[in-house]
Amino acid sequence: MPGMDGWMDHPLETLHINNGHDADDVASWVSVCPRGLWKVQKKRTGEGSQQTVSGDDAPCSSSYFPRLGSLCRVRVQLKADVDEAKSLESEKENENLSITEVIEEVTTAFPRCQDTVLQVPLGDWTTLRLGEGQCDITEACVERMKAGEKCEILISLVGNGPDVSVPHPAEDNLPLFATVELKSFTPGKESWEMCPGEKWEWVKSHKERGGVRFRSGDVWGAADSYSRALKLLITLCGHMRDVTKKGLEQEDTNSGDKTQQLPSANEFKTTKAELHSNLSLCQLKLNQPERAKASAAKATELEPAGAKAWYRLGQACQMVNELEEARRAFKKLLEIQPESPAALKALKNIASREKETNAQLGLRLSKMFS
Repeated sequence: MPGMDGWMDHPLETLHINNGHDADDVASWVSVCPRGLWKVQKKRTGEGSQQTVSGDDAPCSSSYFPRLGSLCRVRVQLKADVDEAKSLESEKENENLSITEVIEEVTTAFPRCQDTVLQVPLGDWTTLRLGEGQCDITEACVERMKAGEKCEILISLVGNGPDVSVPHPAEDNLPLFATVELKSFTPGKESWEMCPGEKWEWVKSHKERGGVRFRSGDVWGAADSYSRALKLLITLCGHMRDVTKKGLEQEDTNSGDKTQQLPSANEFKTTKAELHSNLSLCQLKLNQPERAKASAAKATELEPAGAKAWYRLGQACQMVNELEEARRAFKKLLEIQPESPAALKALKNIASREKETNAQLGLRLSKMFS
């Protein structure tokens, strides 16, 4: 993801282990959760039915795996808590429940849980929409699972990991060992199968979701949402260039179907700039100044009049001790907002830091030549 590739977009490393009979697929990756970065190791333990369920319950053999927008019926359980008798009873209760019946009952998504790495209600069948980033680890598992398939996952902290001084009760003993089951799912689409209007609707929903998450304190989740939106915008750039060349501002403006509507060239650029700026803010909060600087710089290139982006660029430059670049950013902000208290205060702080640095340097030089 733009600006986040160092920690968000870790490719799967697939290993093939021969047990003498069949080869089990094992994969590992780093996942972004509300409390930080976690390493996930996944092992497939059961074969799937290789079927999805469409809106009218008809089997769909064209897609063996869930894709963007698929509604997935999943269950996550801690391995230590799996009670065989209870599991069988639960299966019996759910065996006649189709995914379409579940979808009819779903009106709002379950709250994105911030105090546990697994992020989903444990032990219960849950419906999630693939691509929304509602539960990072579970989604990453489900992306390569077939209907009826089950996998085991081992979850451990990356480096020092997040602050787990007050862990979730389910996470007292790390690493975590859990199972993920995919009962059924509806068809979805790969991004390249979507029309431009559909992609734009996803971009807007990711941007809105990012704002909601940030305001609730879920900075990792907000960064994930903004990054997902930027990834989709990249796939729209070529189409928007073609539209601009033809002198068109919007296609199908009279269409009542939102999935067929596109933004103007100006709205597209402004949205992209806002996403980079918002991502920069998240990266500042997550103490990632280099990435924050890169994201803010992109935002200022796209929208030179964006005051927030210049301020965040200045903050990031201060954090990496690039004081001259920080000064330029804050002076640019003053050109846009001449009486900005934040910019004036930042410039005063920079001058103070430079004065202190020069004094320390003078002291060291005097000691060297005394």
